[in-house]
Amino acid sequence: MARIEKIEAIEILDSRGNPTLRVSVTTKSGIIGTAAVPSGASTGEHEAYELRDGDSKRFKGKGVLKACSNVNKEMQDALHGMDCREQGTIDRTMQELDGTKNKERLGANAILGVSLATLNAGAIFSNLPLYRYLGGAGADLLPVPMLNILNGGAHADNNIDFQEYMLVPAGLPTFAEAMRCAAEVYHTLKEILHEGGHSTAIGDEGGFAPNLVDNEKPLQLITEAIKKAGYRPGTDVFIAMDLAASSFCKEGRYFLGSIENSLSSQDLIEYLERLVANYPIICIEDAMDENDWSGWTALKSQLGGKVQLTADDLTVTNTELIKRGIRELCFNSVLIKLNQIGSVSETFSAIETTQKAGFTAMVSHRSGETIDSSIADLCVGKLTGMIKSGAPCRSERLAKYNRLLQIELELGQSARYAGKGAFCSIGR
Repeated sequence: MARIEKIEAIEILDSRGNPTLRVSVTTKSGIIGTAAVPSGASTGEHEAYELRDGDSKRFKGKGVLKACSNVNKEMQDALHGMDCREQGTIDRTMQELDGTKNKERLGANAILGVSLATLNAGAIFSNLPLYRYLGGAGADLLPVPMLNILNGGAHADNNIDFQEYMLVPAGLPTFAEAMRCAAEVYHTLKEILHEGGHSTAIGDEGGFAPNLVDNEKPLQLITEAIKKAGYRPGTDVFIAMDLAASSFCKEGRYFLGSIENSLSSQDLIEYLERLVANYPIICIEDAMDENDWSGWTALKSQLGGKVQLTADDLTVTNTELIKRGIRELCFNSVLIKLNQIGSVSETFSAIETTQKAGFTAMVSHRSGETIDSSIADLCVGKLTGMIKSGAPCRSERLAKYNRLLQIELELGQSARYAGKGAFCSIGR
């Protein structure tokens, strides 16, 4: 009765109004598991291939009818009759069916949609919430939310080079209190921006997107907002940044709009070291270009004992790239995005490889999102301790945070909030 009877994909719209897939997997018993696939704006060059139609007459070429057709025909035929609980076998079957290294024939978006919908069908068939299906009785750790409250780079139409400035309420006792804190600081920041004559329009991930004098000014404003909201910077609440350095790197040099001369890798590291010394920064993501492996190693040597250094574009949820980064001492944390690698099983492998090395795995949304909240359960089920899902604003972001509030309620007294302990990889 757990065998797959039907798989169906339809074209829906993501949070940016671009097409994506929603996939349904139906078993012989009538159980239906669904999933919607996100899409990134700032993408690493080594990510799995997102299949788009390329028809300029539909959605400016971004349609996904080809991907939907691949699901509805070829992939349904290949997976019909398989047990929805055999996740690894199903994912391997799709990869073999695709036959390419980066899933470009069938599309990583098509494969992930089926993979994630199958996972949800397996949980429903087993009569378990997804986090229990993934982690069993030990799935009790609520992650620290990393909330992008000020947007720049590819996520906003402003003059800030760095892509994300995130609020990290790691010093609160529960996930619910952490979210209350985040919402209060977010609204306080809006007041401060308004009083300063800055725009309070929001970017792709719900954070504010003002024009500011330089890339340091957001740190000053967020620190002020934390204090004004009644919290202690560096004790209750911290700051994280996603530089998305590949977006301002050209021929091995880093170009920041507020700095006249381009920077070498070492110059950028020293610039970041000054920021870390002056602000309650606990995590920096993508501080170096995705091909600057020596720069990453130097960064880890110089700042790895002070902050969490998270690799995203460098590793793109790819186990082999993660292993290389571990060998070359490049980071102490890895960002995990399902659609970067294109299947649930490969995502699990990336998490396990990272955790086995003693580093942290931060599960992340994408800038183009849906209301699918599966990554919330994934964080709890795999004990990652961190989730990155945008600002406390916009329903596609809040869907993940609200799901975690529900999970914390379900767990009751057994619920643990990861808090500062989630960042134990600092110094490794």
